[in-house]
Amino acid sequence: MLARTDIIATNPRNPDRCMKIRPFETEQFFARYEFTTPYQLCNSDCEPLSIAELLELANLPPDHLGRERLGYTEPRGRLALRQAVAALHSRVTPDDVMLLGTPVEGIYLAARALLDPGDEVVVLSPAYDALVNLFEHVVGADRVHRWRFRAERGSWSLPFAELERLVSPATRLLVVNFPHNPTGFLPSPALQRRIVDLVEQAGIWLFSDEMYHGLVHSDTPPIPSAADLTTRAVVLSGLSKTYGLPGLRCGWLLARDPALRERLMNWKYYTSICPPAPTEVLGLAALQVAGAIRQRNIARIEDNLETAEAFFERWPQRFDWRRPLAGSTALVGFDVPSVSELSRRLATEEGVLIQSAAMLGGNDRQMRIGLGRDGFAPALARFEAWLRRGG
Repeated sequence: MLARTDIIATNPRNPDRCMKIRPFETEQFFARYEFTTPYQLCNSDCEPLSIAELLELANLPPDHLGRERLGYTEPRGRLALRQAVAALHSRVTPDDVMLLGTPVEGIYLAARALLDPGDEVVVLSPAYDALVNLFEHVVGADRVHRWRFRAERGSWSLPFAELERLVSPATRLLVVNFPHNPTGFLPSPALQRRIVDLVEQAGIWLFSDEMYHGLVHSDTPPIPSAADLTTRAVVLSGLSKTYGLPGLRCGWLLARDPALRERLMNWKYYTSICPPAPTEVLGLAALQVAGAIRQRNIARIEDNLETAEAFFERWPQRFDWRRPLAGSTALVGFDVPSVSELSRRLATEEGVLIQSAAMLGGNDRQMRIGLGRDGFAPALARFEAWLRRGG
């Protein structure tokens, strides 16, 4: 239970409603364990590149970054980088692109630019904490409603009728995340079209977190960016997940509505003002070889999926496995009383890191696993050795 000082005020007329925010459980968890626990099974990103590896892959000299002057940059981001981002899309122009100081900033900017007191928000759940907490921070926890996944045999589904029920005259915003973290779900093109049609018919906005965009597994039909389907979308994307470059903190918002872009920029002047110059230089290098990086990461994920599937076939009584369709994560049921309690013990006693889905809006008998790192197989072997000892 949250302490009184952590509870978000839910009365939209309460002037203190924006003074509190929920604890950021996922980032607090990783801050405590990520850099001290050697065997990690819950990373959401892909294997990172070094700066030297990135420059070599992009056929740039080793001193390429060193030539950059550390002055202020253009608030929207340098044109060459915005052009490179726009080139990933069919209907996005460089003017529609806003480079951020860090990807999570984009969630805050959207919440502030789109929402007013009394508005309601529907959020796909489970979700990364910020996709819920920042919107609760602005409108109140009682005005943010969860559109929850349904567990089917061997897969996940999204009940569209439930979304239709949740959208009301007070709804201002629908928040989705595809490919989805943590389930690895990707909607069919037909389902994506239904979601966009609902947004347009209801006259609401769509915030689409696409940090894993393009990270689609073999035999899964890809879907376009929401920015290429409707002007009612605000899209968050970047280089952290699909491209395995979270240390760059390179992210962007896409908004094809000019008036909304101006509102977003006004809030951005109060947060980061402009993107970091080194981030822009290395981000542009990454986008020059985006296809090669993405394909390498998909290959690694699919290798790790084979390892994971063999593991879960050996332990059918302990785990409830649903193979993901895209992205670098999966949500797995685990037959223990509390993954949260077990995760602390495993980190301390075995050096193995697992993450409870409870902090993402799932339940405490589910765990998120990450499939994008080179260390996945050794970490899984270490975890299995603990299971064999009676864990």
